[in-house]
Amino acid sequence: MAKLNRRSFVKMVPGGALAAPGIAAAASSAAAQQQKQPPQPPQKVTKEALDAAEQLIGIELTEAQEAMALAGVNRNLASYETLRQIDVPLNTEPAFSFHPGLLGKEYPRRQAAATGRGRGARPPFSKQQAPKFSSLEDAAFSTALELAELLRSRKVSSLDLTKMYLERLKRYGPKLNCTITLTEELGLEQARQADAEMARGRYRGPLHGIPWGAKDLFATKGIPTTWGAEPYRSQMIDYDAAVVERLRAAGAVLIAKLSMGALAQGGLWFGGMTRNPWKTEDTSSGSSAGSASTTAAGLVGFALGTETLGSIVSPCSRCGATGLRPTYGRVSRYGAMGLSWTMDKIGPICRGVEDCAAVLAAIYGPDGRDRTVTDIPFHWSPATPLGSLRIGYLKAELEQGDAEQQGLYKEALEALRKAGAKPEPMELPKFSTGSLRFVLSAEAATALDDLTRSGGVNQLSGQAPGDWPNVFRTSRFIPAVEYLRAQRARTLLMRAMDSLMEKWDVFVSPAPASASLLITNLTGHPAVVMPCGFIKGLPQAIMFTGGLYDEAAPLRVALAFEQATPWHTMHPKI
Repeated sequence: MAKLNRRSFVKMVPGGALAAPGIAAAASSAAAQQQKQPPQPPQKVTKEALDAAEQLIGIELTEAQEAMALAGVNRNLASYETLRQIDVPLNTEPAFSFHPGLLGKEYPRRQAAATGRGRGARPPFSKQQAPKFSSLEDAAFSTALELAELLRSRKVSSLDLTKMYLERLKRYGPKLNCTITLTEELGLEQARQADAEMARGRYRGPLHGIPWGAKDLFATKGIPTTWGAEPYRSQMIDYDAAVVERLRAAGAVLIAKLSMGALAQGGLWFGGMTRNPWKTEDTSSGSSAGSASTTAAGLVGFALGTETLGSIVSPCSRCGATGLRPTYGRVSRYGAMGLSWTMDKIGPICRGVEDCAAVLAAIYGPDGRDRTVTDIPFHWSPATPLGSLRIGYLKAELEQGDAEQQGLYKEALEALRKAGAKPEPMELPKFSTGSLRFVLSAEAATALDDLTRSGGVNQLSGQAPGDWPNVFRTSRFIPAVEYLRAQRARTLLMRAMDSLMEKWDVFVSPAPASASLLITNLTGHPAVVMPCGFIKGLPQAIMFTGGLYDEAAPLRVALAFEQATPWHTMHPKI
């Protein structure tokens, strides 16, 4: 619709509107008034700019509406400019928080029988056999719980185990480009402390004395925390992240800060691309790139990663590791780089399913510094009968791909059936989930806004259209109204998933190529990813997704699959 301006209106009046005596007099008086007023400063947002912006916001204003809006838009701009001068530290979250649980719901619905309840209770893990070895390096690919049995039985010391993994990191780390900072001095100190405590009979649990690696977005006092990004490569944070504190309390030994895609995107960091131990000319994917690569390569006992939209699932799938993305709000994000406040999640990357359960048991629960964390116990019960769980599978997704891929998924379902499961076909809710994806980029652009406006993003290695610099700049044009509308639509998606999960305890899908990956990262549901075979020498993966705050169910199904298949026992030869 064409807009009517004053000039076109004048032309529409027969004989010319300004020729009318009354109108001419009024115009003369208005002109006189204008001459008496002091000149106004030019408006930064012009009518032409407002015209263009209307296409973005999806509405069309009349001339009169534009005139009224223009003053307010410029007043708002002045507020924005003042706001940008306020020093907002990077670890400052918005004055609101996201909760995946719906009002009126009690979680978890299914309570597993467990001997220990509440934080600090030690879950009942399956009995492990201490691995046999001629040299300690033969145990490098053992699970954390197998290593724990070696330590508990005093067959090896934490110090010797730590030295072995440090040596492997030095030998293979450069080839995989998976390590940013070795924390050798700290690791050796913590290992000696663990040995001394166990010698005195003080045993902190299955992670006591186990060497581990941290994705380099977790704050570590006195050690650089680089976020994998050029502008932060010398960054020192003067406190420890909550998960670093909790793993230290569990007796774990921190030996490395691991590579991550710059500002948690992909596998490219300021030192180059993180490599896949199965095929070192390939990327490990990301953004928990180093965490998956080092774990799969037997360079650490276990690692921690984070996921916002696939950053645990994707590198685990590529590298053949086992990863757990817990329910959103399970683990405190205090001291972790914020990317998307309503989507960021912290989880373990391991070589065994029960390792993931052990790490989650050590790090979950409120800490008083992250208000999104809910105080709901984690009940791990590896003896839960598989037949008692309602297990669905995304039939259409598992039947996609070539014949070889379909064959792997068919064999995976058959292995579950032989283990006692009764999987049935199901479908995801019909929802335009892709339209909500910009929630992530809007929040990420906000979190790193100072870096964008200062030009610091121009230092990042990745400068392609899909990389953060362009995403951050583009996301400045996302209207606040649309962002909030997307959050309201997200509530509808959460309701749809809640209705679906009333029927199922767990569902099975491919990984990472599943529509459920975006859906469940928006709704906050937990998932376990693990290898399910190989194609052309590279790992393929499957995913088990569970209900909110019920990580035990997908972990239990994943454990059954692990026990029924050989894939977790296969390791890369670097």
